[in-house]
Amino acid sequence: MIRKFRFENLYLIFVFALLYLPIFYLIIYAFNKSGNMNAFTGFTLTYFQELFADKRLILIVVQTFLLAFLSSFIATIIGTFGAIYIDQLKKSRQNMVLSLNNVLLVSPDVMIGASFLILLTSVGFKLGFASVLLAHIAFSIPIVVLMVLPRLQEMDADMINAAYDLGATRQQALREVILPFLTPGIIAGFFMAFTYSLDDFAVTFFVTGNGFSTLSVEIYSRARQGISLEINALSALVFILSILLVIGYYMIMRQSDEK
Repeated sequence: MIRKFRFENLYLIFVFALLYLPIFYLIIYAFNKSGNMNAFTGFTLTYFQELFADKRLILIVVQTFLLAFLSSFIATIIGTFGAIYIDQLKKSRQNMVLSLNNVLLVSPDVMIGASFLILLTSVGFKLGFASVLLAHIAFSIPIVVLMVLPRLQEMDADMINAAYDLGATRQQALREVILPFLTPGIIAGFFMAFTYSLDDFAVTFFVTGNGFSTLSVEIYSRARQGISLEINALSALVFILSILLVIGYYMIMRQSDEK
């Protein structure tokens, strides 16, 4: 038992080190005075100052977070009601719809992005913020469905029947019974969709236009021109923001479970 416990600890340490050491390496060199990642020669905040002075990059960061928020918010609404609809289907049709939903999750992002590009250009839709928003909503909906549906299937049907027996309408039962019970799954779906949208590159690369860009596409474009520690500084800030989002998520989930 002791050996097993020690082995598991070593395994966890190895996994977390493999995941986090490259991130910390990137962040540390955001403060490197020499301007490269060859050797750390001294501490400086120059690249953070350059980052905040780069109005284009700051605008792209704001656009990226706005896009992630809007797409995940809309996808959460559609995905939640989609999960409720799927739960009411017969078992055979439910399995078929879930299979179609899961296909979008396992499909290569390149294929999804190319499909959206062909569809949007064929109907004359102008590429830009709206096209990226539609694409992000589309690939976020299946994620929300998978987060909400298991929670819905855990729900006791007697709770809904009791609401109907007390005279509640379908809208009242949905608002007062079903949605409050689904809140943890809805929140999880929103945060998962937000993360996927924030991180997506392949789909966005296909459907973005000349007048709009996201953080992942911009970093890719700049990385091809050479490594800039300004990107390291941006990565450090995004990583800190991600930690704050995770903390906020767990606090919300904890309050929801207590209720």
